[in-house]
Amino acid sequence: MIREAMQFLTGLKEEAMEPKVVEIAGKTYCNKNLQRYDEEPTAKEITASTLTAMIDYIYNLSDELRANMIIHVQDPQTVRLYSGLNKERKREYLFRSDAIVPCFRYGNYYGQEEFLIEMQANFEVTPDLETILKVAGNVEAKTTANYGDDGVTQKTTIKQGIASKADVLVPNPVTLTPYRTFLEVEQPSSEFVFRIKDNGGAPVFMLVEAEGGLWRAEAMQNIKEYLTMELKDISNEKTKITIIA
Repeated sequence: MIREAMQFLTGLKEEAMEPKVVEIAGKTYCNKNLQRYDEEPTAKEITASTLTAMIDYIYNLSDELRANMIIHVQDPQTVRLYSGLNKERKREYLFRSDAIVPCFRYGNYYGQEEFLIEMQANFEVTPDLETILKVAGNVEAKTTANYGDDGVTQKTTIKQGIASKADVLVPNPVTLTPYRTFLEVEQPSSEFVFRIKDNGGAPVFMLVEAEGGLWRAEAMQNIKEYLTMELKDISNEKTKITIIA
């Protein structure tokens, strides 16, 4: 009886291990989880940090593209290349470019030295940037808090030469051009609120975005226009590329 029971249990185990093949609506599935094994294979996405890399891929490996391809500008830092629908009504993701952009902390106060470094490293040179650098670089400690601040206009004291000083209005709002998208395209400018306050006798500085993120739409349009120009010769009878943003 024990021997028969063991043989019975062994048979159940072998039966459970056998693959189960089921056909549903003309599609073949395998295993208890009904996992498809005749599904069309797709490639693994390549990643890069520039738009140039994606353009090089499209031109030099065009034989890997399908008849219809889509470039999706998802946001100012992300662009993806994927195919049109295949017979399974799925898309194949071939390439993704993620821009490497500086991480400036908008809405946070910086100490004087760090602020000057961050401004010069992460923003294009413009007249307003030069004005901010002049004010921030020459502001007198323990003076900003001594002046009235109505929430819009501030006044501070800056050094002029070795011995002279002058009271100046803090510029507001200011138009600046940070590096916020792919370097191949024009960086969008936008307005910021520039603030100064006293922090234990030392001045600290802050920039706050003042236009609700409208620059994002401009940056995405710049990316689309750049790709359209660079890929104008790729669309042909074999491959059609649609760019959406």
